Amino acid sequence: MAEFQTVTQATLDRGAVGNVTRVSAGGMWLISTVSRIEPRIPQVIGDTGGRVILDLSGIERIDTAGAWLITRIQGDLEAVADSVELEGVSDPARRLLAAVERAKDITVETPKRRSMFILLLEQTGRSTVNAGHDLTQGMAILGGVIGGLLRGFARPSRFRFTSIVYHLDRAGLQAVPIVALISFLIGGIIAQQGVFQLRFFGAEDFVVDLVGILVLRELGVLLTAILLAGRSGSAFTAEIGSMKMREELDALKVIGLDPVEVLIMPRLVALIIALPLLTFVSDICGLIGGAFVTFIYGDMAFERFVLLLRDAIDMSTLMVGIIKAPFMGLIVGLIAANEGLNVEGSAESLGRRTTSSVVKAIFMVIVADGIFAIFFAAIDY
Repeated sequence: MAEFQTVTQATLDRGAVGNVTRVSAGGMWLISTVSRIEPRIPQVIGDTGGRVILDLSGIERIDTAGAWLITRIQGDLEAVADSVELEGVSDPARRLLAAVERAKDITVETPKRRSMFILLLEQTGRSTVNAGHDLTQGMAILGGVIGGLLRGFARPSRFRFTSIVYHLDRAGLQAVPIVALISFLIGGIIAQQGVFQLRFFGAEDFVVDLVGILVLRELGVLLTAILLAGRSGSAFTAEIGSMKMREELDALKVIGLDPVEVLIMPRLVALIIALPLLTFVSDICGLIGGAFVTFIYGDMAFERFVLLLRDAIDMSTLMVGIIKAPFMGLIVGLIAANEGLNVEGSAESLGRRTTSSVVKAIFMVIVADGIFAIFFAAIDY
């Protein structure tokens, strides 16, 4: 007789009486004890043949792991023996063995692999549907904001002037240093590349036209909108999403306040006001950066830069960027509010929606800038 015993008292014995082989299991067959028996099962079964009795009367305790191992031993014995009989099975062990047997019959269907074209088509359709939902929700938020403004104008006591000033400080005044620095660097980079490329043609003076038109018409407002989308838009999404997770939005509704009027309208109005002001700051800093670099690399005096700039641009060049700014602020605010309201009850959802807010806002800002560029070119402005 061969005996295999673990330190935690799970045993598996094998003996033979005549043509009958008896495999006896004893002790506690738990998940913490059967791991040492499992590698030795092939040695116990060996070349067992004829009639086999699997005796479970010695088992003191058994859990699902032990029942699974017993079922496996029984299956291995049936593969080499003529017949296998269970003996001494307690009621708890019988129920567990039956449950394990039923689980063996459950088949997990492997999902069929679909072609890349079908997956791409499905993703495109899902993105289109989600974009439609976002547009609908954004228009609903815009309607709520307009309604809140009208109610505020009708009853000035309801107008949240303090909240607007607070968010204007956060989204506008506190963003001036980073906007000014980035615009200064971008203006300098454009001027530096222009000087080196146009020098071959003896046309360094046209660097002023390049910097002035590009910064005032396009890059000033675009850089400012992208910075605000990453800085203020993500913050607004996280704030509104956190309030929704803590059910503060529901609490506002319970006490008779409109969350759109209380939370979203001040933020949206602050962005619409702040973006044109920051765009002007960006334009000035971009021009200063271009003048500084042309002075260093192109030996162009500041007075000459200003004179050439006066001939290269007019008021319409500046106004193109200023006109686009409020619309881009509106886009950033609507997307940030929409994503914040769509946050579910987990931190993972909050992070995903915040990321989505930044990505969508930057994408839509660039799309809007392209549409405005086509429009202003069409009307020759």
